[in-house]
Amino acid sequence: MYDIIGDIHGHADELEALLSKMGYRESNGVYRHPERILVSVGDLIDRGPQQQRSVEVIKRMCEADSAVCIMGNHEFNAVAWATEDEDGNHLREHSDKNFDQHQAFLNEATQDAGWYSDTIEWFKTLPIYLDLPELRVVHACWHEPSLSVLDDYASDGVLHSDAWSAANTKGHELYDAIEVLCKGWEVPLPPGYSFLDKDKNERTEIRTKWWREDDRSYRALAVGVEDPSNLPEHQVPGDTMPGYDNQKPLFIGHYWMKGRPSLQSKSIACVDWSVADNGKMVGYRLDDAGLCDSKFYSV
Repeated sequence: MYDIIGDIHGHADELEALLSKMGYRESNGVYRHPERILVSVGDLIDRGPQQQRSVEVIKRMCEADSAVCIMGNHEFNAVAWATEDEDGNHLREHSDKNFDQHQAFLNEATQDAGWYSDTIEWFKTLPIYLDLPELRVVHACWHEPSLSVLDDYASDGVLHSDAWSAANTKGHELYDAIEVLCKGWEVPLPPGYSFLDKDKNERTEIRTKWWREDDRSYRALAVGVEDPSNLPEHQVPGDTMPGYDNQKPLFIGHYWMKGRPSLQSKSIACVDWSVADNGKMVGYRLDDAGLCDSKFYSV
């Protein structure tokens, strides 16, 4: 059976502490559990102080078949930053804003060119989602139409080598699909409404808590809005949200949850609880019973 862990963001100390708490032991440089397989929801890198070690812990586990890892938006961005198109332009613009987000990883990675190159190549092999008999995993949002688009450009969730340019071209169907799967579901606000993001840019769309079923108001669904009281209280149109079929447990990361780890719905568990913002490194121990809050682990 599987244990699912959340975003790591370069916090290897907390990662190893969580693995130890969940019964994994290091042998010959690899953490293993006698009965379980680890699943990482991605975002191994950026932000934290131990970038290389964070990658290596998970990578070695994957190579030893004691873990599997999917691609988060930060791994996707790292590949795009390091990859040029046929005209010699980087797929992810080397702007000040993008560099600031990626600086912690680059500061370590570029000290070892061989390791950096090998790591980017490994990132390219990570699937964007898993659909296993026991569970599903995606970094931000499970959306069947986006998965269908992705499957035209991927094998077993892994992007084809010739698809990276399309994946980073705004307006392309693959770009839109990956935005949903790796970054989340957005909806436009009604006319006349907007908010300022953390960088003081005006926004007219909100990223949503797309899993919520109890309250579908713009105010309740908004993610990352400092003062949601300025958003409308009325409901998002009924056909706007992606929904989830609840056929299997679904595990996501990405959302920088706060407080005590808990389920997002009866079938959905977020395992990102803001380790990079003085929060917790979180894992979930899956068994044959239904999801419940008591099966979260944290450090």
